[in-house]
Amino acid sequence: MKKADRIKRMKTPKNRDSFNGRLPEGQVLTEKFPILHEGDVPTYDLDEWSLKVTGNVNKEVTLTYKDILDMPQTDITVDIHCVTRWSRFDNTFTGVRFKDFLKEIGVEPKSNYVMLHGDYDYTSNIELKDLMGDDILLAHSFDGKPLTDKHGWPLRLVVPHLYFWKSVKWLRGFEFINENEPGFWEQNGFHLRGDPFKEERFSGEDLDIPEDEWEKKEFD
Repeated sequence: MKKADRIKRMKTPKNRDSFNGRLPEGQVLTEKFPILHEGDVPTYDLDEWSLKVTGNVNKEVTLTYKDILDMPQTDITVDIHCVTRWSRFDNTFTGVRFKDFLKEIGVEPKSNYVMLHGDYDYTSNIELKDLMGDDILLAHSFDGKPLTDKHGWPLRLVVPHLYFWKSVKWLRGFEFINENEPGFWEQNGFHLRGDPFKEERFSGEDLDIPEDEWEKKEFD
Protein backbone atom coordinates (compact mmCIF):
# COMPACT_ATOMS: atom_id res chain seq x y z
CA MET A 1 0.00 0.00 0.00
CA LYS A 2 1.31 3.44 -0.91
CA LYS A 3 2.21 5.84 1.89
CA ALA A 4 -0.52 8.28 0.85
CA ASP A 5 -3.13 5.52 0.87
CA ARG A 6 -1.91 4.15 4.21
CA ILE A 7 -2.06 7.44 6.05
CA LYS A 8 -5.44 8.39 4.60
CA ARG A 9 -7.04 5.49 6.47
CA MET A 10 -6.54 6.82 9.97
CA LYS A 11 -8.26 9.42 12.08
CA THR A 12 -7.52 13.14 12.10
CA PRO A 13 -6.49 14.84 15.37
CA LYS A 14 -8.40 17.92 16.47
CA ASN A 15 -6.40 20.84 17.79
CA ARG A 16 -7.30 22.07 21.24
CA ASP A 17 -5.02 25.08 20.94
CA SER A 18 -3.86 26.79 17.73
CA PHE A 19 -1.10 28.66 19.64
CA ASN A 20 -2.33 31.98 18.28
CA GLY A 21 -2.55 30.61 14.78
CA ARG A 22 0.93 29.03 14.66
CA LEU A 23 -0.31 25.44 14.63
CA PRO A 24 -2.20 24.48 11.45
CA GLU A 25 -5.45 22.55 11.77
CA GLY A 26 -4.96 18.83 12.21
CA GLN A 27 -1.32 19.07 13.38
CA VAL A 28 0.18 17.79 16.65
CA LEU A 29 2.93 19.80 18.34
CA THR A 30 6.09 17.91 19.32
CA GLU A 31 9.51 18.79 20.70
CA LYS A 32 10.99 15.77 18.93
CA PHE A 33 12.40 15.89 15.40
CA PRO A 34 11.06 12.80 13.61
CA ILE A 35 13.14 11.19 10.88
CA LEU A 36 11.14 10.40 7.75
CA HIS A 37 12.51 9.82 4.29
CA GLU A 38 12.28 7.52 1.29
CA GLY A 39 15.13 5.10 0.68
CA ASP A 40 18.58 4.84 2.22
CA VAL A 41 20.62 7.57 3.89
CA PRO A 42 23.41 8.64 1.50
CA THR A 43 27.08 8.87 2.42
CA TYR A 44 29.31 11.52 0.89
CA ASP A 45 32.85 12.46 0.01
CA LEU A 46 32.61 16.26 0.08
CA ASP A 47 35.52 16.52 -2.35
CA GLU A 48 33.24 14.90 -4.92
CA TRP A 49 29.94 16.44 -3.83
CA SER A 50 28.28 18.97 -6.16
CA LEU A 51 25.11 21.02 -6.47
CA LYS A 52 23.80 21.80 -9.94
CA VAL A 53 21.52 24.54 -11.27
CA THR A 54 20.18 23.53 -14.66
CA GLY A 55 17.30 23.93 -17.08
CA ASN A 56 15.65 27.13 -18.25
CA VAL A 57 18.19 29.64 -16.91
CA ASN A 58 20.64 32.13 -18.42
CA LYS A 59 23.49 29.76 -17.53
CA GLU A 60 23.92 26.38 -15.88
CA VAL A 61 26.16 26.16 -12.82
CA THR A 62 27.85 23.38 -10.84
CA LEU A 63 29.00 24.23 -7.31
CA THR A 64 31.20 22.59 -4.70
CA TYR A 65 30.38 22.41 -1.01
CA LYS A 66 33.03 25.06 -0.35
CA ASP A 67 31.23 27.34 -2.79
CA ILE A 68 28.12 27.08 -0.62
CA LEU A 69 30.02 27.75 2.62
CA ASP A 70 31.74 30.77 1.07
CA MET A 71 28.42 32.48 0.37
CA PRO A 72 26.73 34.86 2.85
CA GLN A 73 25.35 32.78 5.72
CA THR A 74 22.03 33.36 7.48
CA ASP A 75 20.33 31.98 10.59
CA ILE A 76 16.56 31.53 10.49
CA THR A 77 14.24 30.37 13.27
CA VAL A 78 11.03 28.89 11.91
CA ASP A 79 8.16 26.51 12.62
CA ILE A 80 8.02 23.36 10.51
CA HIS A 81 5.03 21.18 9.64
CA CYS A 82 5.06 17.63 8.28
CA VAL A 83 2.23 16.14 6.22
CA THR A 84 2.20 13.21 8.67
CA ARG A 85 0.75 15.71 11.17
CA TRP A 86 3.64 16.66 13.44
CA SER A 87 4.72 20.29 13.87
CA ARG A 88 7.77 21.62 15.66
CA PHE A 89 8.20 25.25 16.72
CA ASP A 90 11.31 27.46 16.82
CA ASN A 91 13.80 25.50 14.72
CA THR A 92 17.04 27.34 13.94
CA PHE A 93 18.78 26.49 10.68
CA THR A 94 21.94 28.01 9.22
CA GLY A 95 22.77 28.27 5.54
CA VAL A 96 22.31 30.39 2.43
CA ARG A 97 19.06 32.10 1.52
CA PHE A 98 17.89 30.85 -1.86
CA LYS A 99 17.51 34.38 -3.22
CA ASP A 100 21.07 35.19 -2.07
CA PHE A 101 22.22 31.94 -3.67
CA LEU A 102 20.83 32.97 -7.07
CA LYS A 103 22.49 36.37 -6.76
CA GLU A 104 25.85 34.88 -5.79
CA ILE A 105 25.95 32.50 -8.75
CA GLY A 106 24.54 35.01 -11.24
CA VAL A 107 21.70 32.78 -12.39
CA GLU A 108 18.57 34.36 -13.86
CA PRO A 109 15.57 32.01 -14.00
CA LYS A 110 13.63 31.93 -17.26
CA SER A 111 10.69 29.93 -15.88
CA ASN A 112 8.46 29.98 -12.82
CA TYR A 113 8.77 26.34 -11.80
CA VAL A 114 11.57 24.30 -10.28
CA MET A 115 12.16 20.59 -9.90
CA LEU A 116 14.17 19.97 -6.75
CA HIS A 117 16.60 17.06 -6.92
CA GLY A 118 17.95 15.11 -3.97
CA ASP A 119 19.75 11.79 -3.57
CA TYR A 120 18.84 9.10 -4.48
CA ASP A 121 16.92 10.36 -7.54
CA TYR A 122 14.38 12.04 -5.25
CA THR A 123 12.39 14.91 -6.73
CA SER A 124 9.85 17.46 -5.58
CA ASN A 125 8.29 20.27 -7.57
CA ILE A 126 7.96 23.84 -6.33
CA GLU A 127 7.05 27.23 -7.72
CA LEU A 128 9.83 29.79 -7.93
CA LYS A 129 7.76 32.28 -5.89
CA ASP A 130 7.81 29.81 -2.98
CA LEU A 131 11.61 29.93 -2.95
CA MET A 132 12.04 33.70 -2.82
CA GLY A 133 11.12 34.48 0.79
CA ASP A 134 13.55 35.59 3.49
CA ASP A 135 13.21 32.25 5.31
CA ILE A 136 13.95 29.89 2.41
CA LEU A 137 17.34 28.35 3.09
CA LEU A 138 19.90 25.97 1.68
CA ALA A 139 20.73 24.70 5.16
CA HIS A 140 23.82 22.86 6.37
CA SER A 141 23.34 23.28 10.15
CA PHE A 142 20.59 22.90 12.75
CA ASP A 143 20.70 24.49 16.22
CA GLY A 144 24.31 25.52 15.67
CA LYS A 145 25.59 22.08 14.68
CA PRO A 146 25.95 20.39 11.28
CA LEU A 147 22.83 18.56 10.18
CA THR A 148 22.89 14.88 11.01
CA ASP A 149 23.05 12.44 8.09
CA LYS A 150 19.43 11.44 8.62
CA HIS A 151 18.24 15.05 8.62
CA GLY A 152 19.87 15.85 5.31
CA TRP A 153 23.59 16.55 5.76
CA PRO A 154 25.49 17.99 3.98
CA LEU A 155 22.73 20.22 2.53
CA ARG A 156 18.96 20.35 2.66
CA LEU A 157 16.37 22.85 1.59
CA VAL A 158 14.16 24.52 4.21
CA VAL A 159 10.80 25.84 2.99
CA PRO A 160 8.91 26.36 6.25
CA HIS A 161 5.63 27.66 4.82
CA LEU A 162 5.01 24.38 2.95
CA TYR A 163 4.75 20.84 4.28
CA PHE A 164 8.20 19.55 5.08
CA TRP A 165 8.43 17.02 2.23
CA LYS A 166 9.14 20.08 0.07
CA SER A 167 12.22 20.79 2.23
CA VAL A 168 14.27 18.29 0.27
CA LYS A 169 17.02 16.43 2.11
CA TRP A 170 20.40 15.62 0.52
CA LEU A 171 19.86 18.41 -1.97
CA ARG A 172 21.77 18.07 -5.24
CA GLY A 173 20.06 20.29 -7.77
CA PHE A 174 17.60 22.93 -8.90
CA GLU A 175 16.20 22.28 -12.37
CA PHE A 176 14.15 25.15 -13.80
CA ILE A 177 11.26 23.74 -15.85
CA ASN A 178 8.45 25.20 -17.96
CA GLU A 179 5.53 23.37 -16.35
CA ASN A 180 4.70 22.53 -12.74
CA GLU A 181 5.42 18.83 -13.12
CA PRO A 182 4.88 16.57 -10.08
CA GLY A 183 7.85 15.15 -8.20
CA PHE A 184 8.14 11.83 -6.35
CA TRP A 185 5.54 12.22 -3.60
CA GLU A 186 3.32 14.37 -5.79
CA GLN A 187 3.14 11.47 -8.25
CA ASN A 188 2.20 9.22 -5.36
CA GLY A 189 -0.89 11.01 -4.08
CA PHE A 190 0.39 14.14 -2.37
CA HIS A 191 -0.66 17.70 -3.18
CA LEU A 192 1.16 19.63 -5.89
CA ARG A 193 1.91 22.58 -3.55
CA GLY A 194 1.39 21.55 0.08
CA ASP A 195 0.34 24.58 2.15
CA PRO A 196 -0.16 23.35 5.76
CA PHE A 197 -2.50 26.20 6.65
CA LYS A 198 -4.80 25.15 3.81
CA GLU A 199 -4.32 21.44 4.63
CA GLU A 200 -3.10 20.77 1.10
CA ARG A 201 -2.05 17.24 1.97
CA PHE A 202 -3.31 15.15 -0.93
CA SER A 203 -4.23 15.45 -4.55
CA GLY A 204 -7.88 14.80 -5.31
CA GLU A 205 -10.48 14.50 -2.56
CA ASP A 206 -9.78 15.63 1.00
CA LEU A 207 -9.17 12.51 3.08
CA ASP A 208 -7.94 11.82 6.59
CA ILE A 209 -4.31 11.32 7.58
CA PRO A 210 -3.17 9.56 10.77
CA GLU A 211 -2.34 11.41 13.92
CA ASP A 212 0.22 8.81 14.92
CA GLU A 213 2.09 7.96 11.70
CA TRP A 214 5.11 10.04 12.69
CA GLU A 215 5.15 8.66 16.26
CA LYS A 216 6.25 5.28 14.88
CA LYS A 217 9.39 6.75 13.34
CA GLU A 218 12.92 7.26 14.60
CA PHE A 219 13.82 10.58 16.28
CA ASP A 220 16.89 12.74 16.60
